[in-house]
Amino acid sequence: MRTDAIDPYTPHSGDSGYRAERYDLAIEYRVATNRLTATATITATADTDGPLDAFAFDLHGLTVDGVTVDGVRARKYSTSTHKLTVTPQTPVDAGAPFTIAVRYRGAPKPVRSPWGTLGWEELADGVIVASQPVGAPSWFPCNDLPTQKATYRIQVTCESEYDVLANGALVGRESARGGTRWVFEVTEPMATYLATVQIGRYRTHRLRNTPVPTTLHHPADLQHSSRVDFGRLRDMLTLFIDRFGPYPFAEYAVVVTDDELEIPLEAHGLAVFGRNHVDGHHGSDRLIAHELAHQWFGNSLTLGRWQDIWLHEGFACYAEWLWAEEHDGVPADQNAREHRERIAREPLDLVVADPGQHDLFDDRVYKRGALALHAVRRLIGDDRFFTGLRALTARHRHGTVSTTDVIAAFAGTTTPGDGAAVRSAIAQWVDARTVPER
Repeated sequence: MRTDAIDPYTPHSGDSGYRAERYDLAIEYRVATNRLTATATITATADTDGPLDAFAFDLHGLTVDGVTVDGVRARKYSTSTHKLTVTPQTPVDAGAPFTIAVRYRGAPKPVRSPWGTLGWEELADGVIVASQPVGAPSWFPCNDLPTQKATYRIQVTCESEYDVLANGALVGRESARGGTRWVFEVTEPMATYLATVQIGRYRTHRLRNTPVPTTLHHPADLQHSSRVDFGRLRDMLTLFIDRFGPYPFAEYAVVVTDDELEIPLEAHGLAVFGRNHVDGHHGSDRLIAHELAHQWFGNSLTLGRWQDIWLHEGFACYAEWLWAEEHDGVPADQNAREHRERIAREPLDLVVADPGQHDLFDDRVYKRGALALHAVRRLIGDDRFFTGLRALTARHRHGTVSTTDVIAAFAGTTTPGDGAAVRSAIAQWVDARTVPER
């Protein structure tokens, strides 16, 4: 087990001694009793720095019944508050592939964290999974670092009166002992915190004439208002594809839970809203645009360190301004000016490039990140700005992104020597506490 590359914002997460390549999750779950029985089969590759004689998965609050490594029972395994630690019968050779199967069970519950409770959570009648940043171990053993992207097969069996939704394409649905088995396949690399399962009593509606297949799942009594409020997704998708480049996944889905939620939540290929976000009068358009933009910025392009959260939230916030500009005729300049003035009245004690664990999701991170992007847009002009965005999403599609990558994408659209100006435009909002003059 190696912890030398652990993210200081999530010090209990991850093991840098191996890389997870694929998760095959076979889950049986009873909504009525909140009981889960599962097997996780994880394909991984050992680090090249010497043989791997022990390794760990992040796992919280669940009982492990058995572990095998390449089909052989593990020499030993142990669980603690945060970890499942495994010692194979023989060390795994440096750079070698290996497969781990973990049988586990229990009553899944959210993980307590500095950002609240995260992960698998019971609704009044169903389940929601929202894991950012450390909730994934509440329902499956994983190497819970954002750089550890993998493909997935998610199989969930539960009572037949419920619908199950998860990441990726639905590739199977059949009757099974205990109810109905749903099988989803994720073929693009996905970060662990973006893996999700949603269980509820939903009506499903496929939106028409959208640039990518788009489905809406909602409680029966919210049919009309949900279809009204999410009716502009076609136009949002069209705009963002033009501004950001091709949509990064095969389809998009929206889930409206029967419960109220504090905030909407993004996951790989889908977004989750509460019934309180639906009013039938487009009252949540800003939030809908924000969560959609995360499919590019956050889900396809994912940060490598949690301190760089502005690379997700600043871009999604700026997407709100782009939608307001396109649909409502409100120039991004106006939104930028109003938010700059608001930030100037707030404490100037936060550095976006490293906001600290406590302020990771502070609204100033979102708004200052968006203002950094607007500063670049004003500096290099619309054509070069949006060319840079499209270059960024193409270059790092389904990968990891850094602030340096953002600067390089914009600088690559300008004349030689302008890279320093782009870097300065971003730095004044991201690396400084002060508010620029303009």
